[in-house]
Amino acid sequence: MVEPGMDHSVRVSSGLTSAEFIKLMEQVSLGWNEGDAKKATDCFSEDAQYSAPPSPPRIGHQALYEYFGGAKGRELPMHMHWHHLAFDPNGQIGMGEYTFQYRVQTHGVVVVKIENGLIKNWREYEIESELPWDRFIGTNRF
Repeated sequence: MVEPGMDHSVRVSSGLTSAEFIKLMEQVSLGWNEGDAKKATDCFSEDAQYSAPPSPPRIGHQALYEYFGGAKGRELPMHMHWHHLAFDPNGQIGMGEYTFQYRVQTHGVVVVKIENGLIKNWREYEIESELPWDRFIGTNRF
């Protein structure tokens, strides 16, 4: 029961806003698309965990920097495109739906936890598909 005169609004915790979250996620994809491992890694906390279950996570800045291509870059260019990004500023949990191309094309979803303005946890689920996004999603468009 809601009592009159009481403040029942949801308070946003200190942390990123939705706009800042989008900017952070776009910097990750920009780093990958430019072959700039540092730009992408700078979006993650020093002790970040990056996983794509069921594979074990990569943990920490150095592991992510190397995974993203390190100083030499990856053998082939990466291409990341966000279709949707959503963020809960209270819980500092966000997600994005994407298409990624490296050796194969995948469509997927990533769920991230933000801490102190950086990605602390990244967990992605994806499926390989040669279909372009519009055909992959079929009639379930939004």
